[in-house]
Amino acid sequence: MTTETTFPVNKSDVASFSKDRQEPQWLTDLRLSSLENVDSLELPKPDKTKIQKWNFSNFDLKANVTETSVTASIKELIGSEENVQALVAQKNGVTLSKKLASSLTEKGVIFTDFETAVKEHSELVEKYFMSEAVSTNEHRLTALHAALVNGGTFVYVPKNVEVEIPLQAVYAQEGTFGLFNHVLIVAEANSSVTYIENYITEGEAVEKVANIVAEVYVADNATVHFGAVDNFSAETTTYVNRRGQVNGKDAKIYWALGQMNDGNTVSENTTYLHGEGSYGDTKTVSIGRGKQVQNFTTNVIHFGKNSDGQILKHGVMRDEATSIFNGVSKIEHGATKANGEQTERVLMLSEKARGDANPILLIDEDDVTAGHAASVGKIDPIQMFYLMSRGLSRREAERLIIHGFLEPVVGQLPIESVKEQLKEVIERKVN
Repeated sequence: MTTETTFPVNKSDVASFSKDRQEPQWLTDLRLSSLENVDSLELPKPDKTKIQKWNFSNFDLKANVTETSVTASIKELIGSEENVQALVAQKNGVTLSKKLASSLTEKGVIFTDFETAVKEHSELVEKYFMSEAVSTNEHRLTALHAALVNGGTFVYVPKNVEVEIPLQAVYAQEGTFGLFNHVLIVAEANSSVTYIENYITEGEAVEKVANIVAEVYVADNATVHFGAVDNFSAETTTYVNRRGQVNGKDAKIYWALGQMNDGNTVSENTTYLHGEGSYGDTKTVSIGRGKQVQNFTTNVIHFGKNSDGQILKHGVMRDEATSIFNGVSKIEHGATKANGEQTERVLMLSEKARGDANPILLIDEDDVTAGHAASVGKIDPIQMFYLMSRGLSRREAERLIIHGFLEPVVGQLPIESVKEQLKEVIERKVN
């Protein structure tokens, strides 16, 4: 990328930003090299969704945060700070609160903001940061992310350590600030951890950008539960890329994703099942409304023998919203005895709403099992008639039908707090 681009940054800006944060040289160099590649790389090309005219470049990198403690909207998500044992709360990339129980620190667990991690655990972060799960030069948005990452969290769980309390992160965005958030989770052999994150918008309704990447690395017999509720405003253009490298034997990753943004969104969730007997489970729910356009692509790619990948996605489209739900189960040659199953279902509530469910199986091995199911449809008028004949208004009947449609996914989410937060967000969107 040259300094004469449409992006509001240049090499000097990035170098100064890195210096001000006292970052190691390897990260400064990675930022600058990524910035140079932005112009030569294309935008990603999500299936059936044109994003060339979306706003990915109109943002401000000045945080302009005056708060010194967590805001009211963050408190609603975390409850009483005194009772929280593991928390990272940020606004526009600035850390407002950071906690980790001493019992976990003594075991070698790391849960801290990304800015602190690259200074205090530089070699460990460098080993994993955008090195395997996500590449800096995949396309323009990953390059831009690597160059401008300005918030996020680092989680490290040593061998044989089970983190019994959930690690919670809340990221708030306000004004025209461009949020380039990076989450990096490393679970060593025989460890386990539950990580929960929330994205919210605060303040006035102005155009903004969110560019989010999460990387999860899971070693032998380790288990990671990753829960997220994304709830950006209608003015936010969102790119989110969450990927898991399930490298170990009998390693497991569980994704519980509530994708409730009100603005245009491109979301990719990919799980690479490398280990023998590895397991990946992705559950996603979404409600589209207004005129927003969304594209959700879930990939589970099997390399390991006896690997098992599950995809379950339910979406509700209202008003003039349009969403694409793609599910891809890819079984590579050599992944014998692998199993891949997926289901995508979309419910459309108005004449102008559009939903598209596309289950895809790509099989390069004979000795496997795989299956898929998909449905796209409108509310059954008989259901509506029955509920209204019992005295319910049309709005209340529709509300109950939506909750019932999403319950097969929400009810199976393995993280109770994510389940409850999702129910609250769904209720607000329905009403």
